[in-house]
Amino acid sequence: MKNNSLAKRYFGLIIPLALMLIFILFPFYWTFVTSVKPQAELLGPATYWPKQFTWDSYIKLFKGTVDFGAAMRHSFFVASVTTLLSLTVSTLASYAFSRYRFPGRKFLMGLFLSNNMFPTVLLLIPLYSMMRKLGFLYKPISLILAYTTFTIPFSVWLLNGFIDDIPASLEEAAMVDGCNRAKAFIKVTLPILAPCLIATGVYIFMNSWNEYTFAMMFTNTSGRTIPVALNSLIGQLGVQWDLMTAGGIVTVIPVCIFFFFAQKRLVEGLTAGAVKQ
Repeated sequence: MKNNSLAKRYFGLIIPLALMLIFILFPFYWTFVTSVKPQAELLGPATYWPKQFTWDSYIKLFKGTVDFGAAMRHSFFVASVTTLLSLTVSTLASYAFSRYRFPGRKFLMGLFLSNNMFPTVLLLIPLYSMMRKLGFLYKPISLILAYTTFTIPFSVWLLNGFIDDIPASLEEAAMVDGCNRAKAFIKVTLPILAPCLIATGVYIFMNSWNEYTFAMMFTNTSGRTIPVALNSLIGQLGVQWDLMTAGGIVTVIPVCIFFFFAQKRLVEGLTAGAVKQ
């Protein structure tokens, strides 16, 4: 009986999970292995392990014509500012939608939701025209404003559900003790909301970090971000696989570090409100 339960555990849980994990991690493994292969191995038959390790592709990536370091700085600046701006606006808006009842509330919430029903590429031409008229084209502010158009609506819906789960009586008790509405929000609601803010901030940062379409249209050579810089490695004569894979690994590292330090709060935020009392 014990052997049967152990076999069911292995064949029903452990082996499927192991296969799924291999399926998920193999592309990252293949990308890294390709990035540390010498040029001769890239042109030869495919090998699953390099015969000779080399870091030449990483050196060429940062010292070549692509200027990948500048692209990383631009991406980090745009993603960070977009995250702070979107998170601030979304938090205040979702708090207002959760705590106040005013005419047009349901209509506005439905408008925010309908914004996510359409692909962001539909906004490309109108936003391009607006940025050109405002003089923001080919500047970081054009990307920041463009990214907020599709990160704020979803973030408002996400945070609104979290704030609805926080009892309003906690703020009322703080106001009875002498706090006004703003102080009660800052001292009571925000600390409870911290894991949810981190989860939402990760969503905004990832969308801004990986976005390609707007970055391609709203930047030039001096201000391009990581996705555009990687795309420039694809030429008419072929793909520079060594630089492409090295750039992919370098791009993933900051995100992995970010997740490593935020994983505890991220899990708390994603599971907040999952269990109703």
